[in-house]
Amino acid sequence: MNFNLKNKIILFSGCTGVLGSAMSTYLAKANAILLLLGRNEEKLKNTLKSIITSSPNSRYYVCDVTNEENLNQVKIQIQKDFKHIDVLINAAGGNMPGATIMPQQNFNEASTEDLKKILDLNYIGTFLPCKLFVDMLNNNASIINISSMAASRPLTRVLGYASSKAAIDNFTKWLAVELAQKTEKNIRVNAIAPGFFLTEQNKQLLTNEDGSLTDRGKKIMEHTPFNRFGKPEDLLGALHWLCADASQFVTGTIVAVDGGFSAYSGV
Repeated sequence: MNFNLKNKIILFSGCTGVLGSAMSTYLAKANAILLLLGRNEEKLKNTLKSIITSSPNSRYYVCDVTNEENLNQVKIQIQKDFKHIDVLINAAGGNMPGATIMPQQNFNEASTEDLKKILDLNYIGTFLPCKLFVDMLNNNASIINISSMAASRPLTRVLGYASSKAAIDNFTKWLAVELAQKTEKNIRVNAIAPGFFLTEQNKQLLTNEDGSLTDRGKKIMEHTPFNRFGKPEDLLGALHWLCADASQFVTGTIVAVDGGFSAYSGV
């Protein structure tokens, strides 16, 4: 099995968050070449600075992955810089308060505008890079989308987030079949579905200021057989496998990295 990532060209959106930074650092240390996409140039610069010693040919491109015109302009530059892409990682995503229904709220208080923004960020932000860069993908290339436990097991409160991640699961499977049947490049399309990891977005929902668990955090632990939150490094094995040629016959799969959450019914 070939697990070598040396000189694989990896186009990576959503690379500056807690999980994205851990993934980009790991891939750089594996001697891959990273093309970092994001809206915040300062964060992109910091991420590049942290990996440039391990991966001197890496670079960043400032763009909005939900804006087709903007993304297409960046693609033109990437085509000038690189002939092909070996891996496309779509990790851009997030949530918004208006599409989150708190215990004291009712469903009809949801913000339609915030819901549209979340669908844009999570779903369109995955769809567009696939659409625009599919012709740059090399033979045996890999597309890796980032899903969530909220996709397959809808969670209370996170209405918009769960809906948009469910769309990513469906799109991942659809695109896997589409590319397998209509191209001869053997491009595989899979997703990683993290369980509960403490990030900037959910830390306040899951932990109190003193570090103890909130009621929601306690419920999650009760349904996670490993009885802990995930750590960024827990994602790296699945990520490496899907990036490498070792997974060349794996497509249309959602890989759960969740400490057993999706397997446990609570009894």
